[in-house]
Amino acid sequence: MRTRSSTRNCPQQQVTPNIEPFDLEEPIENQAPPVVTMADQRTMAQLLQAPTEGYEDAIVVPAITVDNFELKHGLLTLVQNKQFFGHDKEDPHAHIRYFNKITSTLKFPNVPNTSIKLMLFPFSLEGAARIWLEKEPSRSILTWDDLVSMFINQFSLPL
Repeated sequence: MRTRSSTRNCPQQQVTPNIEPFDLEEPIENQAPPVVTMADQRTMAQLLQAPTEGYEDAIVVPAITVDNFELKHGLLTLVQNKQFFGHDKEDPHAHIRYFNKITSTLKFPNVPNTSIKLMLFPFSLEGAARIWLEKEPSRSILTWDDLVSMFINQFSLPL
């Protein structure tokens, strides 16, 4: 089980305040209060924000610059109707074949089919298979071929 401190990906920073010393020769009531400046110039709100590093998905989907592009809800439902869970009896090759069959019917002008596959594939996973994908390093899967190779290697039974 992970603890909250082990999931943080940012190094702990030591912040030491710079405090102007009191003048010991003059009575304290005649002195201005000390000015405290921090070496780190972030606001308190910024300092209290949770880190955002390390939350990126493993799959890098190339930017789609076409206007009005969206994946319809029915398509997501179709992909989710036959999800891969990562059980021993499941065939990862059959899952890829089925997924390719569904996505080969999609045609969006000026949108590569591999981008659509990369975008949709996480919706075809559940259980142990989804956990596997979520544990892959951020931005480590750059192409459809990378994804298929990693998926097959992870879920194929040893010979």
